[in-house]
Amino acid sequence: MTCVSTLSTARDSETALGEALERAAQDLAGQTADLALVFASIHHADALGRLAREVRARGISRHIVGCTGESIVGEDREVEGAPALSLWAVRLPEATIEPVRLRYDGGFEGWTGTDKETVRSALLLLADPFTFPADRFLKSLSETAPGLPVAGGMASGAQTQGRNRFVLDDAVFDDGAVGVQLGGRVALRTIVSQGCRPIGKPYIVTKTEGNLIRELGRRPALEALRELFESLAPEEQALVQQGLHIGRVINEYQETFRRGDFLVRNVLGADEQGGIAITDVVRVGQTVQFHIRDADTADEDLRGLLDRERAERPDARRLGALLFSCNGRGTRLFDAPNHDVSVLHESLGPIPVAGFFAMGELGPVGGQNFVHGFTASIALFEEP
Repeated sequence: MTCVSTLSTARDSETALGEALERAAQDLAGQTADLALVFASIHHADALGRLAREVRARGISRHIVGCTGESIVGEDREVEGAPALSLWAVRLPEATIEPVRLRYDGGFEGWTGTDKETVRSALLLLADPFTFPADRFLKSLSETAPGLPVAGGMASGAQTQGRNRFVLDDAVFDDGAVGVQLGGRVALRTIVSQGCRPIGKPYIVTKTEGNLIRELGRRPALEALRELFESLAPEEQALVQQGLHIGRVINEYQETFRRGDFLVRNVLGADEQGGIAITDVVRVGQTVQFHIRDADTADEDLRGLLDRERAERPDARRLGALLFSCNGRGTRLFDAPNHDVSVLHESLGPIPVAGFFAMGELGPVGGQNFVHGFTASIALFEEP
């Protein structure tokens, strides 16, 4: 099996297309890939469709899917806010690849689900944040295709509706979502680094109202938070003041909870009655724990997850990876550029990587798919 990744930082779209196509064809050495992904900065949005058609016409890949992004990942670089075009391709000769085109109009048009006779390995999905409610789709997917992992991201190339671009084989779109369902003999693993660490102790939610947590352990939620804050070291108190998060336990049947067992969401503030508003809705009886995030914690979390993946599966033959990082990461969070792709290579070796900085990252936590923020979501391809 073969996987390749090419990156062009040329400003001129014709030059960028030529460089990406030539490198990909050269690295594939005459072979045809089964799946290609392309990610382009907004500078190359109008040329994205032409690239996709050329990839198929020249026999570089049978299928291609892609979108525009604010910042582009390719090879060993994260190109932030500058012209970039990344093309990634992999040979999966024993896999089934089913293109998916979705739109939302009160319901999800184009989703045919997964038949019971065909085992699906994963869904790669790229969606428009202005016209496609990915969170609703993932929730419905948990009912129609339980256990199917989803990896991908929300396009971030444009800040207004209608300006993002998506490609799926020979077609170009400016709304909805595109992707591929993977099945057959394909091995794909997902790694989701939320970049947070828990502080204090877990609490049982005892009273809620919409997205407000009224009580934790039968005490006003704000009172419990104040007590926690006073018990923290000064450096942790400073991180709480910069931005506080809360994690909801996914699997309540565990005896203990650690980093990675929580779906992390933002704390928005508090009301006069002592309730805490969050970007989630929790139920009475669920377990939550406050979290903090900074560059050191995000680095530690990503390294820990990747190192654990390598240690637990030392004989895995990894082909390549797709990296969907939050547009709040990169040099907005870390002191040096290329952080996430560099850590991935340090932990798993110099495998071909491509991706983009997303306006929301898709990936499973605790066996359930979610839209995340400030996260690095990785789709890792291996030989079966």
